[in-house]
Amino acid sequence: MRIIFAGTPDFAVPTLQMLINSGHQICAVYTQPDRPAGRGRKLTPSPIKQLAVQADIPVFQPETLKTPEDLAQLQKLEADLMVVVAYGIILPQAVLDAPKLGCINVHGSLLPRWRGAAPIHRALMAGDKTTGITIMQVVKKLDAGDMLHKEVCSIGEQDTSSDLHDRLSKLGAVGMEKVLTQLEQGTVVAEPQQESLVTYAEKLEKSEAVIDWGKSAEELDRQVRGLNAWPVAQTRYNDKVMRIWRAEINVDPVEQQPGTVVYRQKNIDVATGEGWLRLLEVQLPGGKRLDIQAFRNAHDINGAVLG
Repeated sequence: MRIIFAGTPDFAVPTLQMLINSGHQICAVYTQPDRPAGRGRKLTPSPIKQLAVQADIPVFQPETLKTPEDLAQLQKLEADLMVVVAYGIILPQAVLDAPKLGCINVHGSLLPRWRGAAPIHRALMAGDKTTGITIMQVVKKLDAGDMLHKEVCSIGEQDTSSDLHDRLSKLGAVGMEKVLTQLEQGTVVAEPQQESLVTYAEKLEKSEAVIDWGKSAEELDRQVRGLNAWPVAQTRYNDKVMRIWRAEINVDPVEQQPGTVVYRQKNIDVATGEGWLRLLEVQLPGGKRLDIQAFRNAHDINGAVLG
């Protein structure tokens, strides 16, 4: 098949690599324009552009796909299929109609649960026990297309959003490879989404990083894991922001005021509304991420009240 690939971040890389290895003809890659990155704010190509250039695939980087020129360029490719993974640009209907077999997408949840911008984070923060990827047809309505295939994975008690991101990224390639085979064989089955089961994964906001120690340790543990690696859960210590990268639950009963720090053997526990949150890795402004033993060696916060 002649395939156009559209994607931008690391999450999309395994699927593009699978397509490159598959023997299909990747006639073009669409990715977002180079953006400033790093301390020098130097214009940096997306991970997808870097891979496409290495593979000698033509790369297109329009700001949108709404201009007649952009649409004409895409139509001229005469693709059989467009594969989309975390492209970050809304596809107009004319683009969806251009490939003979339409456009299909890798979405990082088990649809119809968690349509939207942050499905990995929301699944973790909601306490879901399983997640996965869905290969779906792309339609104009957000993540509402028919489902073609799912790959399921469990969510472990210590999993962070970063962990799930990497796992689902690879699963996306696995699922897409299966769907391509089904499309070639004419065996693919499209399943409509059940609207009554739809939930939405709203975009993450920086304000969600602030910890309310009055919540339960279980809720806060999910917050810490769900917001790793962005925006990272945070609290205040001596008027400084302390970022909490990793933590775990201690269910011992609590009598102290929420936010109170207690040293126990080699651990640092913080009182919550229900149970204790045991800090495992933290970071102060201008400093590195430190495991809790290294942090204790440099700082004495026993008895402090965080918040």
